[in-house]
Amino acid sequence: MTSSAQPLKSGAPEAHPEHLGHVIFIAAAAAMGGFLFGYDSAVINGAVEAIRHRYDIGSAALAQVIAIALIGCAIGAATAGRIADRIGRIRCMQISAVLFTVSAVGSALPFALWDLAFWRIIGGFAIGMASVIGPAYIAEVSPAAYRGRLGSFQQAAIVIGIAISQLVNWGILNAAGGDQRGEIMGLEAWQVMLGVMVIPAVLYGLLSFAIPESPRFLISAGKDARAREVLREVEGDSVDLDARVAEIEHAMKSEHKSVFKDLLGGSFFFKPIVWIGIGLSVFQQFVGINVAFYYSSTLWQSVGVDPSESFFYSFTTSIINIVGTVIAMIFVDRIGRKPLALIGSVGMVIGLGLEAWAFSFDLVDGKLPATQGWVALIAAHVFVLFFALSWGVVVWVFLGEMFPNKIRAAALGVAASAQWIANWAITASFPSLADWNLSLTYVIYTVFAALSIP
Repeated sequence: MTSSAQPLKSGAPEAHPEHLGHVIFIAAAAAMGGFLFGYDSAVINGAVEAIRHRYDIGSAALAQVIAIALIGCAIGAATAGRIADRIGRIRCMQISAVLFTVSAVGSALPFALWDLAFWRIIGGFAIGMASVIGPAYIAEVSPAAYRGRLGSFQQAAIVIGIAISQLVNWGILNAAGGDQRGEIMGLEAWQVMLGVMVIPAVLYGLLSFAIPESPRFLISAGKDARAREVLREVEGDSVDLDARVAEIEHAMKSEHKSVFKDLLGGSFFFKPIVWIGIGLSVFQQFVGINVAFYYSSTLWQSVGVDPSESFFYSFTTSIINIVGTVIAMIFVDRIGRKPLALIGSVGMVIGLGLEAWAFSFDLVDGKLPATQGWVALIAAHVFVLFFALSWGVVVWVFLGEMFPNKIRAAALGVAASAQWIANWAITASFPSLADWNLSLTYVIYTVFAALSIP
């Protein structure tokens, strides 16, 4: 799917104030997909240890159950564009909402480990769809004057979804008396954690019926009259509708639909610029950022932190993630992409290095010594902060800007696929690596953070 984020012609009117509230509602409704993206990605954090004990499995098998959702993510991201171009962005959102709902119910009521893994694949497919559809739709309905700010709704919704999932998990754990397998409403606490996602999933589905289809898709489907109505809704009554429709049609006809073979060339299969994009995507994941969102509760419990406190620390880490993301959104255009990446890489090296040092000490009565425990906790928050204010946002900006128009869509697809694969590699390997040597695991992440320094 290609984006219709085509700039308005010089002198085009901005959306009138009376239309802006409606446009914000539309963008926020679409960004609910991003909220579910973040929520579904991180909610598993609260269930990891309970799943291990419920099914009596080792670290390797546990890691596969956690990481298997990423297979669905990759498939969903790879196919969402074509599905949306065939049936429309709104229908695609509705399918995603249904899949999120089904995944939540199935994950909350699994018969065995195999079907829990299956429901996680379904949820991953929905995540992949949401990661593609939300940004594209928002770009296609937003007036040019507000496109950048409205486009940031997606990333903001993702980090808020992560934070809310951790807050909900913490609340459910406390309601269950601090036991992840404690009973609530006839279910174990971890099942309720996974099932609660039904609420935002249903809300997302309902909101999708309250927002219009994108003008770009309507024009591609020959529904020009309806496209004009939507353009009037979001851009104001004074906009030249004929000119806007003609502009979108011209952009669609003049676009080069890049294909995989456009990326080939050079001495190493892909063109050098494509390898740079792949490298950025891989380094973004190889610093171990998703360990903080998938395994943080397990990590803190492994060094003696009380389960309830470990869930609370997962929530505070998510808040730091939001703060860092806001900082990045403010400064990415003011100080530049590369300086921000440099600041972030240095900060990540410090945070990860301190974590590696703290985890190198032997446990005393099942806990880290007090000093090392506090260093590990603070360093974890430092790491997430510097990732969020730099690589968490900057990589996507780089990828959106660095590729020539001729290969942009295909190159972005390859870079995104590399990111999902790298995410899977880190997620699937962490439990076994942590059992082997937690400190050296963080040394590995520190090395990758150092190598990411531009």
